[in-house]
Amino acid sequence: MYRSADNETFYGGFTLETFSGLQSSSTVLVLGISLMYLLSVLGNLIIIVVVCLTPRLHTPMYFFLCNLSIQDVASVSNVLPKLLAIQVTGETQISFLECLTQMFVFAVCADAEFFILAFMALDRYVAICIPLRYFIIMNKSVYITLALISWIVGFFNASLVVFLISQSSFYDPKRISHFFCDIKALIRLSCGDVTHINTVILAESYVVGVSPFAIILTSYAFIISTILKMKTSAIRLKVFSSCSSHLTVVFLFCGTSIIVYLKPDSKDSSELDKILSLSYVAVVPALNPLVYSLRNREVLNALKISKVMP
Repeated sequence: MYRSADNETFYGGFTLETFSGLQSSSTVLVLGISLMYLLSVLGNLIIIVVVCLTPRLHTPMYFFLCNLSIQDVASVSNVLPKLLAIQVTGETQISFLECLTQMFVFAVCADAEFFILAFMALDRYVAICIPLRYFIIMNKSVYITLALISWIVGFFNASLVVFLISQSSFYDPKRISHFFCDIKALIRLSCGDVTHINTVILAESYVVGVSPFAIILTSYAFIISTILKMKTSAIRLKVFSSCSSHLTVVFLFCGTSIIVYLKPDSKDSSELDKILSLSYVAVVPALNPLVYSLRNREVLNALKISKVMP
């Protein structure tokens, strides 16, 4: 239940305006989104099962990877099925409660991913730069606490954002220029004073976006410095290869999402926001299993063992 522009209680919902310039390619779009959704869910579920069932993978790095896979499954399942339904049926309506739920789940997952990626970078820093103290620093209580911090920060930040949006009034017609209930798109619809909401979003963008990204960059600055000091090029290449997959995901996810939420709004920015958002909503979760598993010998060996075991 929410208020319309005239402050009367309104029981309807919103209309999602997806990719206006791609209507002629709707079949290709449906197939592409379906493929990314299947890759995301199946690939990340495989990672979760393999890590949980393989004792030698019960290490900090794979614990964080398992948490990353959990949030990927939740994130794509929160957004992509609705987008597919819109593209297939043409039904663009979304209820207010469904919209708030979608916004909440997305915010929790996105915030958690920033911190999980940051803690994965810290894990690599300790493993490469301080290897002799690795198991002392990254003990079980530490990495479980770090994972809990990721989810708790995401939960409280998402709760604050959803609460503020739920108190807003919106212009008619209530058309969200996005393929999901994105907070920036909803703010554009608000007919009240949104200064406090924009202030909160800007602050949380630095806290849950820029700060973890800075931790990642700092960690990899020390990692690269340590790699360059290694004696042989073969060792340097091997160590850097183990970090390159993480860096690929970091720059794709963090880069696009930070650009979307920190760049100033303009009249024609909504279509660009949709394209950039699709990269971290759909592409990154589909890439994560490929990047972290198919290039990881330990995971591949665990998969081979599981195939030959009765």
